Amino acid sequence: MKEKIAAVDHVNFEIREGEFFGLLGPNGAGKTTTIKLLCTLLVPDDGTAVVNGFDVIKEPEKVRKSLGVVTGGERGLYWRLTGRENLWFFSQMYNVPPDVARPRIEQLLKLVELQDRADEQVEKYSRGMKQRLHVVKGLVNDPPILLLDEPTLGLDPSSARVIRDFVKDQLQKEQNKTILHTTHYMEEADQLCDRIAIIDQGKTIALDTPTNLKKSIQSLEVAKVQVTQFNPRDQESIRSIEQVKEAVVEYTDSTVGAAEITIHAEDLDVVVPRLTELLVKGGARIIALHESRPSLEDVFISMTGRKLRD
Repeated sequence: MKEKIAAVDHVNFEIREGEFFGLLGPNGAGKTTTIKLLCTLLVPDDGTAVVNGFDVIKEPEKVRKSLGVVTGGERGLYWRLTGRENLWFFSQMYNVPPDVARPRIEQLLKLVELQDRADEQVEKYSRGMKQRLHVVKGLVNDPPILLLDEPTLGLDPSSARVIRDFVKDQLQKEQNKTILHTTHYMEEADQLCDRIAIIDQGKTIALDTPTNLKKSIQSLEVAKVQVTQFNPRDQESIRSIEQVKEAVVEYTDSTVGAAEITIHAEDLDVVVPRLTELLVKGGARIIALHESRPSLEDVFISMTGRKLRD
């Protein structure tokens, strides 16, 4: 008898209109299954989901018309067709009227700067160009909701930045698209997402803003300040700053009052302005300041006990 596994175990979240929402978790956590359920590619055994006001079980056709799906990697395009022909093909799959599809395709090609290469076969495109075409392929039906499944997978940093800037600035901010985004790149999620849901073993284990998630793991933030002309009498004043848990001063050259001050605090946004003001008033000259805060990867390890790609 085959073992039954609950790939998605009553995952529950709500995405606000115009929000950039991240869905993150280790491999096998249930992210792809959740996406397939929302796309109506899978039917849930229990429960349901509502997309743009439409039930995925009762109104699957209306759900599909509300969605654009963008995947990472190089699948999903017809390489022997040109970029323009690919967009035309998918527009007709969505039954977009020709008089609407043609100008929209030209606009989309310009948005991702592919208009000069639009009549070349996709097999001649670079990987970054293919991925830009992937993104606008999901826009040919002008959907209010976009599902971005690892859209920068395998891209070089420059191409990935183009995609990130486009989806954040053009699609969310200017066009007010609602975006559900999955990624394995923690810095990308931190940069783009308004809120993030972390799922593991099919369950939602956390849901909040990136800032609040990082604060939730109770890890102290660290600041290192390099100074000259440090006044030793300021040591106690530094330790008495609100939210400072520990302050260590190590002299590197006592003849010029050179020192490195290490601060462990709950919130550097509160502590650093007061620290710098105190140092300057005491006559110190600040040479360098470095801050270290908990990352989203720290949150994942803390909550799941493993790294994202484990």
